[in-house]
Amino acid sequence: MKIRRMKCNRITKPLGFNLGRPRLSWVTEAPGAKFQKAAQIQVAEDERFHNIIFDSGRSSEIDSLGFELPIELKPRTRYYWRVTVWTENDQKIESSVEWFETSKMDEPWTAEWITPDWEDKKIHPLLRKSFSLDGEIASARAYVCGLGLYELEINGRKAGEEYLTPYCNAYDKWIQYQTYDVTDLLKPGLNAIGAMLGEGWYMGRFGFGENQGNIYGDTMAFICELIVTYKDGRTVTIATDDTWKAAAGPIISSSIYDGEVFDANRQIPGWSQPDFNDSSWSGTRLIDIGYDRLQARRSLPVNIMDELKPREVIITPKGEKVLDMGQNMVGWVRFKVNAPKGSEIVLYHGEALQDGCFSRENLRSAKAEYHYISDGKPAEVRPHFTFYGFRYVKVEGWNGEVNPDDFTGCVLHSNMERTGWIETSNPLVNRLFLNAFWGQKGNFLDVPTDCPQRDERMGWTGDANVFSGTACFNMDADAFYHKYLYDLALEQKEENGRVPHVVPKTSLTGEPGVHPHGGSSAWGDAATVIPWNVYLHYGDKAILEQQLESMKAWVDWIRSKDDGSRLWNTGFHFGDWLALDGPGGYNPFGGTPTDLIATAFYAYSARLVAKAAKMLGKEDIAREYQTLADEVKKAFQNEFLTPRGRLAADNQTAYVLALFMDLVPDIFRKRLADTLNKRLEENEYHLKTGFVGTPYLCRVLSENGYNDTAYRLLLNEDYPGWLYEVKMGATTVWERWNSLLPDGKFGELGMNSLNHYAYGSIVEWMYRNMCGINPVEDCPGFRKVRLAPQPNKRLQWAKAVLDSAAGRFESSWKIEENMLCYTFVIPFDTTAEVFLPDAVVGEVMINGRLLANSGFDALQEIDGVEVTLTAGEYKVEYPAYNV
Repeated sequence: MKIRRMKCNRITKPLGFNLGRPRLSWVTEAPGAKFQKAAQIQVAEDERFHNIIFDSGRSSEIDSLGFELPIELKPRTRYYWRVTVWTENDQKIESSVEWFETSKMDEPWTAEWITPDWEDKKIHPLLRKSFSLDGEIASARAYVCGLGLYELEINGRKAGEEYLTPYCNAYDKWIQYQTYDVTDLLKPGLNAIGAMLGEGWYMGRFGFGENQGNIYGDTMAFICELIVTYKDGRTVTIATDDTWKAAAGPIISSSIYDGEVFDANRQIPGWSQPDFNDSSWSGTRLIDIGYDRLQARRSLPVNIMDELKPREVIITPKGEKVLDMGQNMVGWVRFKVNAPKGSEIVLYHGEALQDGCFSRENLRSAKAEYHYISDGKPAEVRPHFTFYGFRYVKVEGWNGEVNPDDFTGCVLHSNMERTGWIETSNPLVNRLFLNAFWGQKGNFLDVPTDCPQRDERMGWTGDANVFSGTACFNMDADAFYHKYLYDLALEQKEENGRVPHVVPKTSLTGEPGVHPHGGSSAWGDAATVIPWNVYLHYGDKAILEQQLESMKAWVDWIRSKDDGSRLWNTGFHFGDWLALDGPGGYNPFGGTPTDLIATAFYAYSARLVAKAAKMLGKEDIAREYQTLADEVKKAFQNEFLTPRGRLAADNQTAYVLALFMDLVPDIFRKRLADTLNKRLEENEYHLKTGFVGTPYLCRVLSENGYNDTAYRLLLNEDYPGWLYEVKMGATTVWERWNSLLPDGKFGELGMNSLNHYAYGSIVEWMYRNMCGINPVEDCPGFRKVRLAPQPNKRLQWAKAVLDSAAGRFESSWKIEENMLCYTFVIPFDTTAEVFLPDAVVGEVMINGRLLANSGFDALQEIDGVEVTLTAGEYKVEYPAYNV
C-alpha cells in the first residue's frame, strides 16, 4: 500500500508558481481495500514537521482529487505536506513528504528591468554581475524574467533544466517570471550571475507574414532578484540595476520560425564566471517596463523530455547528407563538432523527403535553420532560442563523413505526466495511437499549437478545442490548460467576450479571407469545451471557478449576435475546416452550412455553461443558460429539421453534430443515425468530415447502433482515412487527409503540416468506446467511471491503461471463437458502472463464478448487462455473437 502522485495544483513540487488557493491531490494504492474511510493532511514549514501550521485531523470529508488548503500563504516560503489515509477496514497508509514553494506573491520588487546601453536592438546580449557572499549558504532563489527569451547562468553553469523561458503568453497583459533554486550553484566568496537573451515570441517574428515582429515589444530586457539566505539567518539580495554589464554574445540572430545563427568565434569564455574581467564590457540602462504585469509563473516547465538518435544518414540523389530521426519530433538537434575555424555548418529541418531528397517546401516562409560558425575547437552544440518541427535534418558544411553518433534529437515539450496507453491487435492502429501521442508532445510546447514547424505555431483555439478530450486521456494536462485558458480569458476581455482565433492573440491580417479578430464557432467554443473536459477528467472545480466568467462571456457574445432568433447565422466561421465535401472542388470550409455548425455549438456551449454553474452551486446562472440552450435547440430544430425528422443539410458532419450535441428529438435520433450510416455506406465507408465533424464521428456511430461502421472507418487503409497516412509512413497526425499523395508528393504546399493533432481526436473514441473508459459527469475525476467497451471482431483484442486523477484503470478485451473475455482493474476509492455488450446474465462468468450467483447486483438490459462494481481486479467471460 502506498500514496503516490502527490501534487499541488496538479503540479509535482511546484516552485514559485502562481498557486492562488493551493489544492493538494494524491492517489492511493491499496490492493484488497475498497474505499477511503478518512484522511488527514498536515502542512509544516520544516521537513521534520516540528512546526506544523495546518492539521486537518482525521476527516471523512477530505477528497484525494483536491483538498483546498485553508491557510494564508507567505511569500518565498517552502511548505511541506503529508497525507495519512485510512481504508474502510481502518488500515493506515502514510505518505512520504512532499513540498510546494511560493513565489514572491505580492512582495515588492527591488530589482529593476535593464537592457544593454547600446542602440542596436537586434544584438543578442550577455548580461552579468559579480558579487560576494560572506557566509555559509542555507538557500538561494533567483526570481527571473527575460524578454523575449533568456537563459540564466551562475558561476558558469546553467540554472535549471528549462528552455524557452519565459514562454509564450499575452505579454501585453501579463509577464511571468520563473523561480530557480540556485543554492548548489553558489559558494562563499566571489560569485557571478549572468543571462543571455534572445527575441522569442515577445519581439521576434510571430504570426502570418515575414515582417510580423515586435508584437509585444522591440527591446530585449531582463529582471532578476537573487535572494540568498545564510545559515545564520541573514539574507542578502543581488538585483538587476544599471551596474550590470553587457556585451554582444555569440548568437547573431534567433527566431522561433527561422532558427538561430551562432558564431563560436564571438564566444566569450568564462563570461559568467566570478573571476572574469568585464572592464571592457558596455553598461546597462534601466528600461520602463514596470511591475504591474509581472506575475509568478503559470506555465509548466519546457524540458528535454526524450532523446532520439538518428535512424540513419541518407545520401540523397542530389548528394545531400540527411539525418533521418525516424520520428517527426519537436525540439532541436544537439551535436558534437570539430571543424576548421571559420567553417559554417548548417542544419536544415524538414518533415518529408520529396523524390528521395530533402524538402522544406511545406514550411512556407519559416527557414527552420541552425547555423554554427566554428572557432576551430571541439564543441557540443545546441540551439538556445528556437525550436523546430522535423523528422529530417539536412547537414551542410560538415567536414568529412556524417556520423549519426554525433547527433542527438532533443524532444522538447511541456513537462506533463503521461497518463494513457492503448494497444490493439492491429499494428497500424497502434501506430496511429502513437502518432496522436507524438502530435500532442510536439504541439504542447507551453501552448497547444496547431503545428510546430512552419511560420505559424500558434495556439489555434479550434484545434485545441477538438483535441482536448484526447489530450486529457493521454497526459495530466490540468495545469497546462489552466495557463492556456487564463490567457484566453484575458484576451477575451478586449473583445467583449469574443474569443480570438489564436491564443495568445496575434494578427491574422496576412491570411486571406480570415477575420483577424476571432469569433468563429467551434474555435471560440474552446472557452467552454476545454474547461468542461478538464473538469470531467480531474474533478477540478478550480478550473470552472477560474473560467466561468469567460465561458459566460463567450456565450453572451454569441447571444448578442442572434437578434433574438437564437440562431447564429452571422459573422465569419471556419466551418468544417478541411472537410472533403466542400462545394466547387477544393474549399477548405467544407460543405456543412456554417450557420448549422454555429447554432449547434451555440446550444452546446450554453448547455456547458449551465452545467458548470450548477457544479459550482450557482443555480440562477445554471437556469438562465439551460433555458438559453433549450431555446437555441428549439431554434435549431425549426431551422434545420423538418417536421418528419429530415435534416436540412445532407452531409456527414451535419448528422454528427445534430446527434452528438443532442439537438434533435429522441424520436428522430434513429432516423438521423441511419441516414448518416447510409451516407457513409454510399461513400464506401469513407469519411468526408473535417476538423469539426471528425472528433465526434466514430463516437456518434458507436453510441447510436453503428459500432461496426465506426471500426470500418478506423481500419480503412486507403484515402481518406487515418490508416492511409500510417501506411504512408506518418509518425504524427497530418493536417490534411491527403497531406502526402500515394506517390509521396505533398498534396498541397500552402497549408500542409505533417504534425497537426486535430484528427488525432479519434483517440478519445479509442479510450471511451473501443476500450470503454468513460468519466461520469455527476462524479468527475474518474471517482466514478463507466466501463463500457464496444468490441468488434475486426480487432482480436484491445487494451487501455489510464492513470486517472483517481487511480489506475485497466480495460482489456479479447474475442476468441465468439467468446468475449473482458479483464479490467478498478482502483481504490472508485466505483464503476460496467456494461457488458451482447451479454446475458445467466451466461456471464466473473472471476470464475456465474455472475447470477456472484452476489453482484446485475441488471439485464436489451443489448447487454450492467453491473456496478468497486475496487478490484476482474475477469469476465461470456459468449458474444453480435459484437
